[in-house]
Amino acid sequence: MWFDSWSDIVRVLAVGAAAYVTVIVVLRATGKRTLSKLNAFDWVVSVALGSTLATILLSSDVSWAEGATALALLAFLQFAVAWTTTHLPGGRSVVTARPTLLLDDGRLLPHALKEQRVTEDEIRQAVRATGSGDLGSVAAVVLESDGSFSVISASQAGDRSALDGVRRAA
Repeated sequence: MWFDSWSDIVRVLAVGAAAYVTVIVVLRATGKRTLSKLNAFDWVVSVALGSTLATILLSSDVSWAEGATALALLAFLQFAVAWTTTHLPGGRSVVTARPTLLLDDGRLLPHALKEQRVTEDEIRQAVRATGSGDLGSVAAVVLESDGSFSVISASQAGDRSALDGVRRAA
């Protein structure tokens, strides 16, 4: 339990170093988008990459070549999905949810809150996190496709062009 053999330790050191270098090479080759957190799919890929690296490091049943192939496959699939979402009409809607307006000009939108399973308290918390103490001073709160809240103050709303593409409650 505490120690099996020196060969296991040497394997973790050798394969771990090789896997680490492989992750760096794969991430550099595939670009920043591979580890972005723009939506839930991106987050899942990041978690899968970490899980794959851990498996390569700790499972003697997985060779470095198998692990490197898995890392490359995940990065390639992430690249393919990102390409699809940016180049094919409607591709983005298949992978990512559109952002949703939850508060408009200081008024909570109950239908949107219910549909997105967000509580009024969570909206108040997001507004407080921006340093505001008054919902009336907020032009919009948006639930983004990555699950985060964007809070736009009334004084910073401008022409509201940043809200283009945001789904509004019916």
